[in-house]
Parts: sequence; C-alpha cells; structure tokens
Amino acid sequence: MVVAYGGSIASASRAGYGCIKFRHLDLPDMDAVSAKPAPLVQKTSLNIILAVSAAHLINDLIQFLLPALYPVLKTNYDLDYFQIGLLTLAQQITACVLQPVMGLYGDVRPKPYILAVSLAIVAAGVLLLATANSFPLLVVAAIVLGIGSALFHPEASRVARLASGGRLGLAQSAFQVGGNAGTAIGPLAAALIVLPLGQMSTIWFGLAAVLGIMVLTYVGRWYAAHQREAASRPAVVPLRPALSRNRLIVAFSVIGALLLSKYVYIETFKSYYTFYLIEKFALPVQDAQFFLFLFLGSIAVGTFFGGPVGDRFGRLAVIWGSIVGALPFTLLIPYANLWGTVALTIAVGLILSSAFSAIVVYAQELVPGKVGMVAGFVFGFAFGIGAIGAAVLGALADQIGIVAVFGLCAFLPFLGFLTIFLPKHAELHMKEAVA
Repeated sequence: MVVAYGGSIASASRAGYGCIKFRHLDLPDMDAVSAKPAPLVQKTSLNIILAVSAAHLINDLIQFLLPALYPVLKTNYDLDYFQIGLLTLAQQITACVLQPVMGLYGDVRPKPYILAVSLAIVAAGVLLLATANSFPLLVVAAIVLGIGSALFHPEASRVARLASGGRLGLAQSAFQVGGNAGTAIGPLAAALIVLPLGQMSTIWFGLAAVLGIMVLTYVGRWYAAHQREAASRPAVVPLRPALSRNRLIVAFSVIGALLLSKYVYIETFKSYYTFYLIEKFALPVQDAQFFLFLFLGSIAVGTFFGGPVGDRFGRLAVIWGSIVGALPFTLLIPYANLWGTVALTIAVGLILSSAFSAIVVYAQELVPGKVGMVAGFVFGFAFGIGAIGAAVLGALADQIGIVAVFGLCAFLPFLGFLTIFLPKHAELHMKEAVA
C-alpha cells in the first residue's frame, strides 16, 4: 500500500503544497495532477494572473517615483548620496520587515481584500511624496510607500500561485514582470512628467493607484470565492518539509546570498545609474533616465522568460545561469564606453533578472504549506538587503565617487557560485513510504 501525507492527492495538489512522491511515480505540483480544468475556470485564472500583474505594474511604478525624483530632490534639498541612500533604505526596509510577517499572517488568516487596502496606502504615500517639503517628511513618505508595498507583494504572489493551474513558474513570472514593467516605466515617467513638472506632479499618479484599487477589488472577489470553495473541501494536512532543519538553514542562507548579489546590484543601478552616466559621460539628466529605462526594461523581459524556462528545465538551472551568467558582463561595464555600457547593462538586466521567479518558487518548495510566508521572506529580504546595500554604497560614493562604486559592484555576481550548496530537486520532496 502506498501512503501519502496530507489527505487526498487532488486536495493536496489544489492546495499547492508541493509534489507528492510515490514509488515509480512522480506527480507534478498543483493542478497538473487533477483533471483538466474547464475552459471557464482556466480563463478566470488567466484573468486573475493578468489582474495581479497589472496591479503589480501600478504599485511598482508608483514605488519608483521616489528614486525617479532623486536628481530633483538632490538639488532642491541639497542632499548627499548618503541621504539618498537613506530614502531608499526607509522605503525598502519597511517592506523587508513587514512582508514576511504579512505573508505568515496571510497563510493563517487570508484576507481577500487586503490587496485593495495595500494600494490605498500606496495612494496615501504618493500624496505625502508630492507635498513633502523637507527631508524628514520625504522619509515619512518613503515609509508609507514601503508599508503599502509590504502588504501587496506576499498576498499578490499567493493569488498568482492559486490561479496558476500548476504552471508555477509562468504564473510567478507573469506576476513579477508586471512589477518590473512598472519599474521600467518609472524613468520614462520621470523624464516626461516628473523632472519637467517637479515634485508636485507625482500626485497625478494617485489616479493610477485608484485604478489599481478597483482592479484588486475584482481580484478580492475572486479570492473570496476561491476561499469559500476551498472551505467546502476536506481539510488537508500540509506536507512536512523533506529537508532537515539544518539543511533548510543552509538553503535559505544561500538564497539570501543570491538575493544579496542580485538586489544590491539592481538597487544600486536604480538609485545611482543616472548619476554614474552623468558623472562618467557628462549626459543630461533626461538622457540618463532613458538609459535607465532600457536597463529596467531588460529586467522585465528577463523576468518573464525566467519562469517558463524554470518550469521546463528546473529552477536550479535558471538560478545558476542567471547570476553566474551575468558575471562576465558586470566585470566589463566599468571599462566600457557609453554605448558599450548601455549594451552590457541590457545584457546584465536580461540575464540577472531571470532568476527571481525561479528563486521564489524554489523557496516555496523548500517549505510546503507556507506560500505567503516564504514569498514575504524572499520579497522582503530582497528589498531590504538591496536598500541596505544602496545606502552603504551611497555613503561610500561620497568618499570615493560613484564611478568607483560601480567598479566594486561588478564583483557581486561571484556569489552565484554558492548555488552549488542548494538542495537538488530530488531532496525537495517527501520520501515515498511503502507499507
């Protein structure tokens, strides 16, 4: 007799608690083991994935308004690089601390309409950012924006997973690419709207937040219906992690190092790339913002392809290729001319960004049944470590110059070699039990 943990096969699959391994038979995750969904259900699921992706675009576009304003704020308030780094830190460290907490709370007590609330808080942050007239008030605005982001990401990631139909990498990539697209549009919004019209112009982006609230209210209704349906099914006992506690500690330590290498590099570019181009190549601010848009746009494209490739070839393959694969390009950037720098940074964005969706899904497979908590940890740690790194490197730039700082950042992808210590696919699943 074959024994599986966690109740019925179909129930465990629908709950998204990972792969249940039997002798001579590996069943794929989630809905892939159940009957093919009816077309209407599949269409609804795709609508939800696109909706949370669109809301992610709105959230991350608004979140980027703060770094987009850095050239204006630096001049208007006579800020140094360290103070700019502190603004990034205030915005991101809030998300770092709150996201795992909110993710864990959502695992225990999911609230379908918390996503709409998160965009309402973001709208309040936009209002504060537009009207702030001192550095302390800018810090407050950054914190409020961070709180809204912290509420949004774990729950939105959970909804994307619930609507995935078993294609976890694709759903996570589609969700994530919305955020990357929003971040990429940020420099264009800065060049066309924020920089010409000034700080007060950011208030108009509050209308985008209102649109996001409407979209997420629709998602909340779907989520509530999904909860009611799930409540009518037999209770499911979550699978126990297949790895020992020490092995999990090692695995999450490595994931933390990989996120450090990726997000310190990306946050440094988001905060200081325009200053790097201005200082090294004497570019106008608006031209530098356009090149930042190209870098961030390449991140959006790379993110989209990373998830499906992970579904096809495995998460570890994508993680290896993404972070280590970016290393030759990052090492060349400090020695390149303007167009060489642009080409190399686009290559780095495409390659480096492909790992994130794979890291999220891989981390969720490490701890079955804790989808929100793990997503909150990954998003929160990524934001937090990126912000801390940006603040530290901003202080260093005040001493040695921003060009020298970018030369040091080139070595961060060396941390990708730590991937060798991550558990292989076979270790992530329950051992078959045979009676």
